[in-house]
Amino acid sequence: QVQLVASGGGLVQAGDSLRLSCAATGRTFNTYGTGWFRQAPGKEREFVAAVRSSDGLYYYGDYAKGRFTISRDSAKNTVFLQMNSLKVEDTAVYYCAVGPFGATSMRSYEYWGQGIQVTVSS
Repeated sequence: QVQLVASGGGLVQAGDSLRLSCAATGRTFNTYGTGWFRQAPGKEREFVAAVRSSDGLYYYGDYAKGRFTISRDSAKNTVFLQMNSLKVEDTAVYYCAVGPFGATSMRSYEYWGQGIQVTVSS
């Protein structure tokens, strides 16, 4: 079992930055990835970014490139999502999850943290 606890959400203004954290406890999978997804009201849950536990290799969803940065602290089993130049359309519930590295479909991810709200006001 893997337990994921996400934190760092909140209300910010457009153009601000925010850093989300996802702390993992329990069984770990070095070859797996920890990913971030988000779900805006009335929309499908979409892939944001993922990082591999073993070597820090990462990849992003198209819209996240350039503004979002994913990183990890292996010693603390924690993954971060740094979000810069936030836009109103980034408003969503953000989730972290563990699954096969390389996957972008939420169906591939087995373990999920609780969602955290990120609201960007204009």
